[in-house]
Amino acid sequence: MIKSLTAIAVALLLLAGAAVFEHIYVAESFESFHEELTILYEKADDGNATGGDAEAVRTAWEARKEKLHVWLPHGDVNRVDDTLSEVVRLVAEQDYALALPKIEILLNLARTLPASYTLSLANIF
Repeated sequence: MIKSLTAIAVALLLLAGAAVFEHIYVAESFESFHEELTILYEKADDGNATGGDAEAVRTAWEARKEKLHVWLPHGDVNRVDDTLSEVVRLVAEQDYALALPKIEILLNLARTLPASYTLSLANIF
């Protein structure tokens, strides 16, 4: 009986630790992504962004998403991928008027996606 209770307690502690790690890792990843997007947004707003700037953000996202696939559903990662691809093309073409709203969408996703996977009452019920 005591072995079973101990095993259950250890399993619960491991699950809680994994949940805390997931929350911290996803939040930090999207915080960094948000910072990169903010810099790109400011450059695009000033008309100074280049295709290389947008490509650098995409390269950083590609490296980050390989690990985020473990924690996030494929659909959410694809949504970021698709919008970011549009941004890269629009910035390369220097179509900042169309690129800025797309970057704003990505900024919103970077701010809201981590919160939608945290352990909270709103996400449970």
